[in-house]
Amino acid sequence: MNIQLIQGEFDKKEAAYLVTQLIHTKIKYHENLINKEDNEEDIKMRKNRIKQLQKDLFEARKYIENSKKSVLMNASIEL
Repeated sequence: MNIQLIQGEFDKKEAAYLVTQLIHTKIKYHENLINKEDNEEDIKMRKNRIKQLQKDLFEARKYIENSKKSVLMNASIEL
């Protein structure tokens, strides 16, 4: 099963908003699990994942800002 979340051309503002919202949702997911977990190893893994997502968001925003007019985006979930 494939769920198409994003497909198309977006202006820079829309693209930045969509990427930011998606990544913030994933970060919030990991933060919520950190609060529920007691296992130090899992907590450390989730904190590292959050740091990576924050880095990815910074890079994505920089890429979008440097693009000419619009950004082609494609995002899907495969189950």
